[in-house]
Amino acid sequence: MKIEHFAYNVSDPVAIADWYCKYLGFSVARKMDGAPHTHFLKDSSGAVMIEIYCNPSSEVPDYPSMNPLQLHLAFVSENPNEDTERLVAAGAKVVDDLHLKDGSHLMMLKDPWGFAVQLCKRGTPML
Repeated sequence: MKIEHFAYNVSDPVAIADWYCKYLGFSVARKMDGAPHTHFLKDSSGAVMIEIYCNPSSEVPDYPSMNPLQLHLAFVSENPNEDTERLVAAGAKVVDDLHLKDGSHLMMLKDPWGFAVQLCKRGTPML
């Protein structure tokens, strides 16, 4: 089995898709122009996708109040400090800055809608 995508309900999929494409390197693989404004976004490798939508049949979780350890989307980052500065300038907020004993540097952020995004520079790459 291979994961096709990970999906989550969001408040403004059009704006979020735009921000994720502009600042996180995603591209739109497929989208619906009408409600629920479903967007399939693929990462820069083209091998991983997320799906975002605003489906009123289920409430949008309160991402801003969630602890990032409950749910976060993690990205490989060659320079977490530079990427953090760029994302904060675009509206993200820093939650935590971790340096692990194995040499890993992990920056936890919240995107402008409160969803947790982690930037990972591993001491030993995992992928």
